[in-house]
Amino acid sequence: TKVPEPYHNRNTDICIMNVLLIAATSGEIETTRGYLTEKMYYRKNCNTHVLITGVGMVNTMYTLTKCITATRPHIVIQAGIGGSLHPFYPPGAVVMIREEVIGDLGVEEDNAFKDIFDMNLAAENIFPFSGRKLINPHQQFFKKVKLPAVRGVSVNEITTDAIRMQQLIEKYGVMVESMEGAALHYVCLKEDVPFIQLRAVSNFVGERDKTKWRMQEAIDHLNRELIVVMHQFLNQD
Repeated sequence: TKVPEPYHNRNTDICIMNVLLIAATSGEIETTRGYLTEKMYYRKNCNTHVLITGVGMVNTMYTLTKCITATRPHIVIQAGIGGSLHPFYPPGAVVMIREEVIGDLGVEEDNAFKDIFDMNLAAENIFPFSGRKLINPHQQFFKKVKLPAVRGVSVNEITTDAIRMQQLIEKYGVMVESMEGAALHYVCLKEDVPFIQLRAVSNFVGERDKTKWRMQEAIDHLNRELIVVMHQFLNQD
């Protein structure tokens, strides 16, 4: 899919790029939001809109679809925190999600998790799925954004059980868990809108001792990388 070109305002002959920045909660991107306002990106040759979707896949699917229908952005950038399923990505790490799987749509049976594809309720290669995955086709973004590109899993209930964690790792080969990523991939693939997803790790999945979480550090690191990404896509000096 070709990335849509920015359009020109016929009255001013200014090139306009519409960028939609989304997050589940305002706190995750508040620093970037303030930075964009301070630098007056809203008044330059781009329209940067911010959408707070609410937590979870259902909220994200509804609010994002409604917003895309109304505004038709040239790119959607999702940013948020998540949990790590691999020691390569400890708390504080920031990654870009190359592809997503839905990790809890199915049934727990015979000590194993069977998803809707195992149950023959859906075909694993019917668009927007490809081999059960929701893959970001815009490979040029991964070259442009200098962050590790990994596979993510989205769930409606945060994983705390060690057996369930192992199931997700072995079945899907996932590295990072969130509650909204798959919704972004699904909606944007269906609507043919380019997108990227950034995740900062706040904790290892399954770790319930909150003293070991690094929430603020994750948010700080997320916004640091997000501002760099916004610079790249908004072509600002």
